[in-house]
Amino acid sequence: MSNIGKAFEHGKAFIAFITCGDPDLETTAAAVKAAVENGADLIELGIPFSDPTAEGPVIQGANLRALDGGITTDKIFAFVRALRHDVKVPMVFMTYANVVFSYGAEKFISTCRDLEIDGLILPDLPFEEKEEFRPLCKRYGVDLISLIAPTSMNRIAMIAKEAEGFLYLVSSLGVTGMRTEITTDLASIVKVVRENTEIPCAIGFGISTPEQAAKMAGLSDGVIVGSAIIKLLEKYGKNAPEQIGAYIMAMKEAMR
Repeated sequence: MSNIGKAFEHGKAFIAFITCGDPDLETTAAAVKAAVENGADLIELGIPFSDPTAEGPVIQGANLRALDGGITTDKIFAFVRALRHDVKVPMVFMTYANVVFSYGAEKFISTCRDLEIDGLILPDLPFEEKEEFRPLCKRYGVDLISLIAPTSMNRIAMIAKEAEGFLYLVSSLGVTGMRTEITTDLASIVKVVRENTEIPCAIGFGISTPEQAAKMAGLSDGVIVGSAIIKLLEKYGKNAPEQIGAYIMAMKEAMR
């Protein structure tokens, strides 16, 4: 089993998404530690990209603030190397294929292994094109995490069969961001996933309240929250980690 499986060993997993370098890497480190101390089971670290097509305005804003602050992939790699001394839960990178390409795919993925990054999420990489990165991910022991969207329909079984790490189930159409309600028939998607793989699946996109977290945890193995955490960083800046810790504790309670 991959290291990512550990995030799902103690009940429903809470997965926190945090953009690296917004407002700065010191705050990112403090936010990650606060998240883990308050029950986050897995951390998704966003590597900023200038054209993050899957993201709504909140995470786009975080990407731009980080890039304006001079963040680079190399700075993030150095930051994760230091962060790993304190943070032992599974961690994955979420970024765009272009970031990996321009860095050099093999160099990027082999560095992930060296940093103990357990997986890679590339929302703009279609399932049909993942062979471009998959052999390198296999070679270096980094899980290439697949996404399933409500539009995946007849591809769900195929994607699930080849899944590794965990399956990222996109709750709704469109971009990331908080939603007042999630109307997708997720139960039937999860049913197809369960018939085709043992790998855990977690639901993301639009989850921001404890009620939503409890409902989504009831359907799946875990919940992914990004925009709501980034909003706290945007609002409180360097003082956000304390707020993030309290928020995650409430979410985690609701999921129990």
